[in-house]
Amino acid sequence: MDSCRIPANASKCSGNTMECFMVLSTQAQKISIGILCGLFGTMCVFENSLVLYLIFSSPGIRKKPSYLFIGSLALADILASVIFVCSFVNFHVFNEAGFSKEVFLLQLGGVNTSFSASLSSLLLTALDRYLSISRPSEYKLLMTRKRAWTALAVLWLTCAIIAGLPLLGWNCCTLDSACSELFPFVDDNYLSGWICFVVVLLGCIVCAYAHVLWRARQHVAYMEKHQAQAERQTSRMRMDVMLAKTLAMVLAVLMLCWSPVLVLMIYSIFGRLSDRLRKVFAFCSTLCLLNSMVNPIIYALRSKELFSSLRRVLSHFRRQLKAPEESPEAESTHKSSVIETVCEDTHAM
Repeated sequence: MDSCRIPANASKCSGNTMECFMVLSTQAQKISIGILCGLFGTMCVFENSLVLYLIFSSPGIRKKPSYLFIGSLALADILASVIFVCSFVNFHVFNEAGFSKEVFLLQLGGVNTSFSASLSSLLLTALDRYLSISRPSEYKLLMTRKRAWTALAVLWLTCAIIAGLPLLGWNCCTLDSACSELFPFVDDNYLSGWICFVVVLLGCIVCAYAHVLWRARQHVAYMEKHQAQAERQTSRMRMDVMLAKTLAMVLAVLMLCWSPVLVLMIYSIFGRLSDRLRKVFAFCSTLCLLNSMVNPIIYALRSKELFSSLRRVLSHFRRQLKAPEESPEAESTHKSSVIETVCEDTHAM
């Protein structure tokens, strides 16, 4: 494996430098991480897969740009969960370090692409809600399906390019620069740039949601004064406000789950992390999975369209289960048994 400059607190390691980043020292810590990743990851994949199915199985829902962006968020969370759980558990729990620098950076790039796409999808959703509320009469002209798909394509391509920079050469081994204390082969300057990218995304999302909620309150106050003249507009506006509040809840959960990880990343750039803090970072990383797991629950509880679609799917599933019981064969068997019973009663008489 390539030799490169490793953090000072890992200089005590000998041989394979990847072992310097395996911070879980006890079996209890490994089991705990394995359980958390397995539970959060499984639930996240199941819930987000259900969200994607509900969106794309309903023609009325999948035509709306808002739900295309939510579908992109669900897809990003699925990919992040699968790649993160597999690579994280393999590295920290099973201590597998027999892969090359390129393979590790490819895995890290996949995780970064997925999480960055998740944040970017939230930003597009916030901008979509802002257009819907601030310019309702022009919304359908401004936000078409073609523009929505184009925005999503640009989003994923940009995230993939940024996340793939270490694999393309921006790493501490190629540049012979200082490595991150948290990630093998990752250059400190690249980590600083990625943190700035994430912080800018979060800042834009917060600003967009602040404008959405502010405009929504103005519109609701106006519509309540003119309810007799504009009942349809009031209903539409309340739906927009409901979705805006739903996505604000998603943002709140996102900030709570990502703040510890970002704070420790920033601290690692300007100071030295102790072994204890590096273990804390490993456990805090699982909060990103928790965020991906909670998002679909918020959609199901607060989105009337998704909830209605879910009820239709469950009703259809129940009918399918009852179908064998009501099939002609089952009905014929039931009639035969009834006839036999009547005949037996007749002979007994």
